[in-house]
Amino acid sequence: MASGTISFGLVAIPVRLYATGESSQTVRFSMVHEKCGTKVKYRYYCPTDDELVERDEIVKGYEFAKGQFVLFSEDELKALMPEATHAIEISEFVPLEKVDPIFFEKSYYLGPDKGGAKPYRLLAETMASTGRAALARYAARGKDYLVMLRPFESGLIMQQLRYAVDVRPFAEVPIEEAKVTKAELDLARQLVDQGASDEFDPNVYTDEARGRIWELIEGKVQGEEIVAAPEEAPKAQIIDLMEALKASLGGADEKTERKPPKRATRRPAAKKKTAAKRTRARKKSAAK
Repeated sequence: MASGTISFGLVAIPVRLYATGESSQTVRFSMVHEKCGTKVKYRYYCPTDDELVERDEIVKGYEFAKGQFVLFSEDELKALMPEATHAIEISEFVPLEKVDPIFFEKSYYLGPDKGGAKPYRLLAETMASTGRAALARYAARGKDYLVMLRPFESGLIMQQLRYAVDVRPFAEVPIEEAKVTKAELDLARQLVDQGASDEFDPNVYTDEARGRIWELIEGKVQGEEIVAAPEEAPKAQIIDLMEALKASLGGADEKTERKPPKRATRRPAAKKKTAAKRTRARKKSAAK
């Protein structure tokens, strides 16, 4: 994708950046004219002049107030953008586990460029042995990026990070107060232990929806008709949390104590009342 240079003290390491994802696996649909089957083109329309605008008539502007723009020339835009030095300047080394994944934005593979194999290997093995990652600044494509370099398999990976101001505080998420009982916690731990693994194997997981889409598209290309699958009946919801946990465990834990149902307290009184009526009836009968 690009070339760069890692600044490690007085050591300069020439590197190349590679994409970590396979864009060819993405399902993309195009906008097509139904009448003739031709892919349509985007055109720009000005609602004030009620006319289409050609690209050479378009400039960039910043909306500083509702409907009010300040316009910039190409030279002014270039002056606004930082110089793309492609330098990856390491500022500090931190424990890898101290960088929360919420700051992760994108990832790129780093490989050594010509003449950089040995210092590249030195940096990768040093960080792997110390368990630390390198925080650095990377100036490219008119932006100043915060990145993290970390050891990955036999080399390095560069993780583009969000700046702190770009991450919303979790305190903005409304969470109601709720008390969790020890019995519920014990059952939940059993459920976690039941599905626990010591390793993450990404090959176990596949995008089933994407696979189905590709299959249907191939069928459509061959002239088959796509028919929507019947909707599944909604699953019964288990409202009681304890019952839901037990059902998730397959009913294995039947020893959990249950509260006994409340007994009716009025029934004995009703019996006494009935017995009293019978006693009065016998007395009346004897008196007659």
